[in-house]
Amino acid sequence: MEHTPTIRSKIETELKQRGYSFSSFSKISGINRGTFSAMLNSNPPKPISVRQMDLITKALGYPEGWLYEMYIDECFYEGKGHWKRIKPFLLRCVELGRKDYIQRVLSRLTEDLSYVSTIFELAEELHKGGKEKESVPFYECVVENERYYHSERLAISQYRLFSYSLNKDLENNRQLAIKFAPYRKNLPENHQLDALLKLVNVYFQVYDCETTIQYAKELEVIATNVYQQQIQNRLKNREVKPLNTERHLIVYFGQAYLMQGNAREKQGLYEEAMEFIPYYADLTGFEGLDEMGFLEARKFEMWAEANRLNLEILMGNMTSLPAYVELIKSNPEEILQGLLTIIESANIYNHIIDDILTLFAKNINEFRDLRTNISYYGTNYNLVSYSRFFLELSRYYFNKGNYSEAIDSMLNSLKASSQLNDKAYYIKSITLLFEKYKDHSTHEQRTEYEKVIKAVENNIKEMTF
Repeated sequence: MEHTPTIRSKIETELKQRGYSFSSFSKISGINRGTFSAMLNSNPPKPISVRQMDLITKALGYPEGWLYEMYIDECFYEGKGHWKRIKPFLLRCVELGRKDYIQRVLSRLTEDLSYVSTIFELAEELHKGGKEKESVPFYECVVENERYYHSERLAISQYRLFSYSLNKDLENNRQLAIKFAPYRKNLPENHQLDALLKLVNVYFQVYDCETTIQYAKELEVIATNVYQQQIQNRLKNREVKPLNTERHLIVYFGQAYLMQGNAREKQGLYEEAMEFIPYYADLTGFEGLDEMGFLEARKFEMWAEANRLNLEILMGNMTSLPAYVELIKSNPEEILQGLLTIIESANIYNHIIDDILTLFAKNINEFRDLRTNISYYGTNYNLVSYSRFFLELSRYYFNKGNYSEAIDSMLNSLKASSQLNDKAYYIKSITLLFEKYKDHSTHEQRTEYEKVIKAVENNIKEMTF
């Protein structure tokens, strides 16, 4: 019967082949001679730590991770998991990117489900250390092995996986939100605030206004409750503990109302949307504001004024247009959304806005480059806005009979949507619009259209698999 080599027999063979004694190898490895001897000769042998394994590997000139596959058995000596060895080993495997070894260790560990809580703690440690991607296998392990559906650690693990996986693929984000949402109420309050803000953003981007409003209302209730608890604690001279959220409390409070209004705006309920503005227009009296809180309050103040003017313009009140143009000129980050509002209104009420398009021509040319960035919410909000902007601009030009400019704008909208896996709304709208005005397109534009459509199909296939 063939003898299966062990980690110790492999080390002994290496020492013999190279002519090392315990004493001489102790000097080059930095491991005490007695300790090294006890590892190989004691009965039972002294356990080898992962640090000692790395010192032996380095002294013998092997690459990092040599014999790690065998070292897994060292972590489960006599069939029992030894966390003092397992944790350092898992952390080293994280450093070396050895997901295969991590999975094997986790699989053996979870034969005893009492280790689920320990695995969760390690996942949280990695998360707090900024190793989000590296923590994923550990959170996945908790999700797969947690026995209690309503446990907080299961909810937190689901939330972490949801947050890490958000990207510019709108359908991906929607599916992630559907999967995560049932766990949101089992989260502690601080995580509920962050999770609801992300859920609101995901559903707002996929035009699911009713679900956006549902989660925005939940966010409103929790943010208000937390705020009132803080006020009561201050009145009773009790300590107000740090909330430990990703954003200041005022952000969740203000966004809860702002997003309820924005969702109603998308539904065309402009007067209802206007009713939410007073709730976030003046938050400078919000108790407990620090410097960051005041900055956030000022942002909401500007957004409130922008949204008020925005809604008036969408309702056809063009007397507000000069003030709105000045506001977006003074706040460059609002230009894209501001121009979108102006063009939407022009399309509804047949206004001519050529002078405004000329005024912002430089910005519009920059938008054509589809300059994007992944936001706090983990999604690419600018791509959605670019797609909407150029779709509305295309409609504006079609209404004026400027077919060449209209089709160029439509192609820009299609390029933005092609990166979003947005099968439900924009791509459908754009293709219908192109087919309607196809006879007015040039050969070059038709070629570009076919090219982008092919890219859309390829992107959707890649995002699906």
